[in-house]
Amino acid sequence: MAADAPAGRVVGGRYALTDILGRGGMGTVWLATDQVLERQVALKEITFSVDLSDEDRRVLRERTMREARAAARLVHPCVTTVYDVIEDGGKPWLVMEHVSARSLQEILEAQGPLSPDAVARIGLDVLAALEAAHAAGIVHRDVKPANVLVDVDGGACLTDFGIAMATGDSSLTTGGALIGSPSYMAPERANGNQPEPAVDLWSLGATLYAAVEGRPPFDRGEAMATLMSVVSEHPAPIQRAGPLEPVLTGLLTKDPTRRTTLPQARRELEAVRAAHGPASSAPSPEPAPTQAQAPRARRRVPGGSVERLNADDLRALASASRTLLGSVVRDAADEARVLADRRRERKDQERRDAPAVPHAATPPPRRRRRFKRRWVVVPLVVTVIVIVVVVIGVGLGLAALFGLI
Repeated sequence: MAADAPAGRVVGGRYALTDILGRGGMGTVWLATDQVLERQVALKEITFSVDLSDEDRRVLRERTMREARAAARLVHPCVTTVYDVIEDGGKPWLVMEHVSARSLQEILEAQGPLSPDAVARIGLDVLAALEAAHAAGIVHRDVKPANVLVDVDGGACLTDFGIAMATGDSSLTTGGALIGSPSYMAPERANGNQPEPAVDLWSLGATLYAAVEGRPPFDRGEAMATLMSVVSEHPAPIQRAGPLEPVLTGLLTKDPTRRTTLPQARRELEAVRAAHGPASSAPSPEPAPTQAQAPRARRRVPGGSVERLNADDLRALASASRTLLGSVVRDAADEARVLADRRRERKDQERRDAPAVPHAATPPPRRRRRFKRRWVVVPLVVTVIVIVVVVIGVGLGLAALFGLI
C-alpha cells in the first residue's frame, strides 16, 4: 500500500480507503467506501514522482482533470463511470464506479491465454466503448490488458482515460515526453504523429493478440527496443488465435489508412462469436485456495507498464527508423525471391511426381514449321542475277544499234 495513503484514511472528508485495487504508471487505484452514499467506489490517486518539477506537477493535475472531463462525457455500459474529482493532500483524486471485475492483465497472468471466442467477446465490448469515445471526440491512447476489466460472465469494460485526448484539448506531456505503454502503442504515435482514433484500434489489436496468445505482439523488454519493433518489425508469429488471426492482422497494420476500421473489426469479431455458437465463453473464475492447496504461481505478461520517453529518445527512434527502412525493403525483396524459388521448386516436384504416359499412347510429336532463310535468300539472288543479265543485254543491243561496237 502507498505510504502516503494508508488504508483507513478518509480522503476529501468522505471516502474511506480500504484496499488497493491496482497500481500503474499514472497512479494507484483504491477500493473505498463513500460514507455519504454508503457505497463502494474506486479512487484513483495520482502519483507524483519526487523528481518532478512544479510545472510537471501542474501538468499532471491538469491531465487528471481532463481525464475526469473526458470520462464524464461517456455514458456507456462498457465504460466505467466517473462520479467526481477532488483534491486532497495537494493531489487530485478521481472518484469512479467500482466494477466487480478483474483486469484482463490479471486474468492472463493467473490463467494464461483465453479462447478465441472469449477474446472475441471482450473485443466486441471494448469496440463498443471505443465507438462511444470516438463519437464524443475522445481518443483513449492507452488501450491495453491492464485497462480492460472483465467480469465473471466474460463481459468487458474500458477504464482509465488517464492519457486520453479530447478533440480541441492541447496535448499534455511533461517536458515534451511521450507517455504510454510501448507494447501497445501504435506506430504513428511512436513516430510523433497526432493521435487519431486509429491508434486505439491498433492498441485493441495488440490487446486481443496478448489475450489469445498469452504475450504482447511486440515486446523486447526495454522501451526503445520495443518501440523500434512496433515501427519496423512484424508481430510475433500467431499460434493460438485461429479464426481471430484475420482481425488481429488487420488491426495491427502499420499504415493507419489501411488498418481495419471499427465497423470491419466488429463484423469479423461477430463472425468469430457466431461460429462458436451461444455457449458461454467467460473466463473461469479463480478458485479460492484451500489449506491443502498452495497458491498458484502467477505468470508475468510483459509490456503493460507505462513509460515516459523524452524528446531525445523519440528523435533517436525516428533516425533509427529511417535507417531501418532500407533493410525492411531488402528483406521484402529477399522474401519475394524465396517465394519465387519455392514456387519453381514446387512446379518441378509436380512434374517429377506426374505419372509417366506409356510410349504407345504418346501422340506423335507435331513437326514445327520453322522459317528457313534460304526460302527468301535464293529467290532474291536469282532475281538480282536475271535483272543484271537483262540490263547488260539491253546495253549491248543499244551499242550495236548505234555502231558503238
